[in-house]
Amino acid sequence: MKKLQNTLYITQPDVYLSLDGDNVVLLKEQEKLGRVPLHNLESIVAFGYTGASPALMGYCADNNVSLLFLTMNGRFLARVTGESRGNVILRKKQYALSEDETKSARIARNFIIGKIYNHKWILERTTRDYPLRVNVEQFKEASQQLSALILEVRNCEQLDRLRGFEGQAAITYNKLFDSMILQQKEDFQFHLRSRRPPLDNVNAMLSFSYTLLAHDTASALEAVGLDSYVGFLHRDRPGRVSLALDLMEELRGVMADKFVLTQINKKLVSKEDFVKKENGAVIMTDEARKRFLTAWQNRKQEKITHPYLGEKISWGLVPHAQALLLARHLRNDLDEYPPFLWK
Repeated sequence: MKKLQNTLYITQPDVYLSLDGDNVVLLKEQEKLGRVPLHNLESIVAFGYTGASPALMGYCADNNVSLLFLTMNGRFLARVTGESRGNVILRKKQYALSEDETKSARIARNFIIGKIYNHKWILERTTRDYPLRVNVEQFKEASQQLSALILEVRNCEQLDRLRGFEGQAAITYNKLFDSMILQQKEDFQFHLRSRRPPLDNVNAMLSFSYTLLAHDTASALEAVGLDSYVGFLHRDRPGRVSLALDLMEELRGVMADKFVLTQINKKLVSKEDFVKKENGAVIMTDEARKRFLTAWQNRKQEKITHPYLGEKISWGLVPHAQALLLARHLRNDLDEYPPFLWK
């Protein structure tokens, strides 16, 4: 259980939610785990629940407390709401801003600043942790290039230019990705990002982790009442969770790339975990995918102090914290959207 910015997150599995007066009560096998006053909550987000009482759902509907149900993996299932005053206003603001490319760019540039900043510090940490195993001078030069791009992005108000800066940063970072693979070099090499389909073992893991992160981010956005399909950097396309792709940009490196590198460098995967299809696509075996998912879920339970909120939360709640901050910016509670800046 974690309370974050007027939102209660239930992250323990098999918890039943009930109502007692003006309090939500958490029960597990008839044992009371805790109770939280409802009067100052805006929403409740339950991961992997066993159920919620009709009385609690009715109270939440009557008092405009959004009640969200997600799987333990973070996939969105359903929302119980009453009058959707806040969500309607929030989404109308989201839609209006997304139609204006200049205003969209002012929001989107903070996603990209977060992405470039985090990539920069992944490189910096690598030189600190493995100074004898990587070309420190090359990494430092790339870090300086990324710092210069952050300054360019900071004042950019055009989406096309913003995408150009993001592309330059990606090239700079990707050139050194293979150098951060320190073990099993004969079986795990990164030369070029290949997506549809992934053409090597590393790209297969990157694609899978990005898919998991996109699902987590989309669920987080739905939980705060935003439309995950209407983005600012990624424009509208049927079936694409554009806003989720926007928000996950700053989290790709610290949540997905670092996870994949850990799996390789700690030898938690091997070449036997991958199969090459007739069309050249490389996919993980069923058993390897199960182990990957378990490791992903375990990683999401690890704690971190959120750099903006100053609160200790699990990695799994980082997309939810960022979605919450984005919603607050769209409501004009924050002057700018604060990206997740890891160091």
